[in-house]
Amino acid sequence: MNAVLSVLLPIFGLILAGYVSGWKGWLGSGATDSLNRFVVRLALPAELFQSMAQVTRAQIDHPGFTAAFAGGMLATFAVGFLLDWRRPVERTHRISGAAIEGLAAGYANTAFIGIPLCVGVFGQAGLPPVVLATLLTVCALFALAITLVELDQQAGQGAGRTLGRVSVALLRNPLVAAPIAGILVNLSGLGLASPVLQFTTLLGAAASPCALVTIGLFLAETRSDAAEPFAVARVVAAKLLLQPAVTAFLAFVVFPMPRLWAEAALLISALPVGTGPFMLARLYDREAAIASRATLISTILSLVTVSLLLGWIG
Repeated sequence: MNAVLSVLLPIFGLILAGYVSGWKGWLGSGATDSLNRFVVRLALPAELFQSMAQVTRAQIDHPGFTAAFAGGMLATFAVGFLLDWRRPVERTHRISGAAIEGLAAGYANTAFIGIPLCVGVFGQAGLPPVVLATLLTVCALFALAITLVELDQQAGQGAGRTLGRVSVALLRNPLVAAPIAGILVNLSGLGLASPVLQFTTLLGAAASPCALVTIGLFLAETRSDAAEPFAVARVVAAKLLLQPAVTAFLAFVVFPMPRLWAEAALLISALPVGTGPFMLARLYDREAAIASRATLISTILSLVTVSLLLGWIG
């Protein structure tokens, strides 16, 4: 429990700092959007670029872990998408809303919670699994959600024209362009020069704390009933219960892998909702209330669920 608290309490502190700042009006009326755009357009792309530019073959050459973690993540995304899609609500941009809810259901907080927790539990041997899980979560799942949202945004213009506009929009989106650029740098074998590495490290380090402060700001702006409690409950249940269950079955029964990697897959899949879904929801103005409260509530409840898993792992 102490290990979990040491990781989660600073997260609550940052959300609380944002909430108090929004309540008191310390950062001004436009702070939420400005800070969110800073994260989405500068800080997080820098982090993604550096991650993809520095990833090694040894870190990603684990097909069993990749299949198990990605399978649990995508299955949970699909469930969240379908549950939102079947909501008896007449509204526009149903694909966008369903994509955001599915993203929140399957998006584990691998970077801000997963890395320190896995290193604390497994030692340095726990770092490669959480790095690979982070790449899968941010690059694969995030890219899927962005694609669906852009398809919804550009709908009604003919199939060919829609696909063209979506492709251009994706390439212009820094959350897609940055990891692609990082992959190209990685494949070139040039590596990152020291000034570039220091720049991306400093800028990328601001992504998670600024995103958490933004969540607090947004929570202070919105009414408690604006988030549709049943939708939030679905997302939290899918994230903390469904995803670990599916991942555990795939990791321990279906795909062969070392015991440590199977336990790491289960532990990472049980992490609460990360900040990525809220940032995307706020950027496109779709389901931001659901994403923000799911992040907060799942983080609180993960004190219990993650502690139980740590006890089982021993």
